[in-house]
Amino acid sequence: MARRLHPRSERRTVTSGATPRSLIPIGMTTLLPDAAERVRQLEQALFEGFTRWGYREIIPPTFEYLDVLSAGLPADILEKCYKVADWTTGRILVLRPDVTAQIAKIVAMGMAGRQLPLRLSYRSTVFRYEPEHAGREREVFQLGVELIGVDDATTDAEILTLLIESLKAVGLSHFKISLGHVGFYQALLAQSGLSEQGRKQAELAAAHKDLPKLERILKAERVSSKQARPILEAPGRYGREEVLQWGRALAGRNARLLAPIERLSRLYALLDAAGVKEHLLLDLGEFRGFDYYDGVVFDVFSDNVGCELGGGGRYDHLIGQFGQDLPSTGFALDLDRLFMALGKEGEKWALETPSVLVAAPHSHFGEAFHASRFLRSHGLVVYQETVPRWDSTRLRKIRTRLRASGASWAVMVGLSGLSSREVGVLAKQAKTSRTVRIQDLPTLILNGAHAHV
Repeated sequence: MARRLHPRSERRTVTSGATPRSLIPIGMTTLLPDAAERVRQLEQALFEGFTRWGYREIIPPTFEYLDVLSAGLPADILEKCYKVADWTTGRILVLRPDVTAQIAKIVAMGMAGRQLPLRLSYRSTVFRYEPEHAGREREVFQLGVELIGVDDATTDAEILTLLIESLKAVGLSHFKISLGHVGFYQALLAQSGLSEQGRKQAELAAAHKDLPKLERILKAERVSSKQARPILEAPGRYGREEVLQWGRALAGRNARLLAPIERLSRLYALLDAAGVKEHLLLDLGEFRGFDYYDGVVFDVFSDNVGCELGGGGRYDHLIGQFGQDLPSTGFALDLDRLFMALGKEGEKWALETPSVLVAAPHSHFGEAFHASRFLRSHGLVVYQETVPRWDSTRLRKIRTRLRASGASWAVMVGLSGLSSREVGVLAKQAKTSRTVRIQDLPTLILNGAHAHV
């Protein structure tokens, strides 16, 4: 079974002197081999699930022209972009700050006329400046999907069930999805008479459940107590069906308030029918923090990690910033945070591929090479080493080499008294070696690996 490691294996290093010195930029990461292997296993498991749902991979560029991509980026994200000059054109480039905006641009400018809906998936790193002590990385590896071309509660349900099934498939059990609709709270704020700046501040305060700050904003703009009451109450309204009942009662005949509640109600019923309601919490104060979301939105939280693992929602007008409007929805997962959540749950989702150390004297190199190739053809990881000769000292030291290599099995080629079709085999847990025919090695090793899981 894979040993669980946090993927952030290298952050900051202290030199021999007294002054801390960063060997990599703040907020960036080096993944050492053990962690990198497990992160890639997690990535692949998620991506295989996306593929089975019909989502096809798209690979966006690492750099974009600022003047092109800025049409789809919120102002706060634009401020956090890493910018460089293109020496050829003199134009400003940005290091990828957001994949959804990139895909919106690609669809509008390069995929016009394709059969809808489009189901796209991606795995990319995004880069955004964050203050050193903000608790957020500046380099974030994301996996996500986008469903483009249909505005319907069933597509919202598809995205959410895919998210839930993906998390369950990699072993995450204790998680909740906060589900809301930005239109409801925006309608409350619009009818209050708040200024544009006041509305943005109120949205941010509501998203963070900062009711004292929200109350100060409303008082500063002299919002009446009657109008302020539901604005202050909505962020605290999260739960199950009772949230929808409260929203309907408040909306009355107000179509702008009622439409988001009805959309949420239809979506909630679909998710209930899909059998995933246990993971949902309705939240009428839910915001995603990106201006382009304009409908259903959601965040996913683990009970064991104090931050969201990812989220998404509907952005029906983002693609229109680059061309024709196309209703769309999707989500992204932070792979690092998901890895952390899995580790804290103690989930044993990642199986190690059995690995083998094949050792032989120089005179038997060819036999060792063919044995190694045979084992690799059966999906095994093989390290090949040569020894001067087999003697009692070398045989005693093979266990030490086995531990040092990280392999679970040692295969000894060219032992005295064995035919060219036979080898000595030693399992890491065994006290003595045994003689095995080369053709039987894959079955022995694979069955033995499963027996020790």
